Amino acid sequence: MLTAEVLAKTNKLDRTEWLKLRRQGLGGSDAAAAAGLNKWKSPLALWMEKTGQVEPPKPGEAAYWGTMLEDVVAREFSRQTGLKVKRKNALLQHYRYHHMLANVDRLVAGQEAGLECKTTGQFNKDDWEEKRIPYEYILQCQHYLAVTGFKTWYIAVLIGGNKFIWREIKRDQQIIDCLIQIETCFWHHVVSGHPPVPDGTESSSEVLKLLYPQSVPESKVQLPELALELVETYDRAREAEEKAKEEKEQAANRLKILLGKSETGLIGDRQVNWKTVESARLDTKALKEEHPDIYTQYAKISSTRRFTVK
Repeated sequence: MLTAEVLAKTNKLDRTEWLKLRRQGLGGSDAAAAAGLNKWKSPLALWMEKTGQVEPPKPGEAAYWGTMLEDVVAREFSRQTGLKVKRKNALLQHYRYHHMLANVDRLVAGQEAGLECKTTGQFNKDDWEEKRIPYEYILQCQHYLAVTGFKTWYIAVLIGGNKFIWREIKRDQQIIDCLIQIETCFWHHVVSGHPPVPDGTESSSEVLKLLYPQSVPESKVQLPELALELVETYDRAREAEEKAKEEKEQAANRLKILLGKSETGLIGDRQVNWKTVESARLDTKALKEEHPDIYTQYAKISSTRRFTVK
């Protein structure tokens, strides 16, 4: 039995209305990011989207074709399993935790179950070998199970345009309880306007550049006691990074000696390359000295904030 409430009908919504609705809660594709398990989007980046400070990135070509092929994947799933599926043109909302939303691809007729349709490139085929499912999709489906109250969610994927796989995901109440706790905690950050603690991902770094693009000249602030521990952590990480870099370069140099003039070396199932690569680079120093007017005309001034710990 479907326990979710219908927040809105979606079959006639334009993109602006759709994005406005999405900011009212967390969808299945947001679950991994809220939990800090999305390698492309940090919790801080997700918080920026949900608080309306940045627009979600526009769908790229892969997302476009994923949408276009959704019907194909759904039909093939029905053909292989004998299960009938139907659309649910509505944005669903958890009956209790209203910040948990679900825009599901399909519902399975006659079952307390749904279907998530995916497409991916051939380079991701290993993620699906031996009955594996990428963890972010497991969280997405468990999120849908939490919102709908269903017992089963199916996921079907077309890999590289020529390999079709489907899997069955059973409701896991332990995962669901964790997701509810994580997403509720995250949503408190959205409602309060206080950002979550940034992690070390590039996504978080890019968000901080957007939040604080310019420094106030000559300004100083007294940092709290917590900052000393962070500085010490930074120092330890920097020392480990420098040591690792030195070890990496030493290994590379010893391999270069073994290669000599050879371009490629083979060892077991590994390959080592040291190839000659030619590239043309603009000598900006010479250009500025010999043709300052041209240099000034095409020079692009950029502003960044440099972070250092002394």
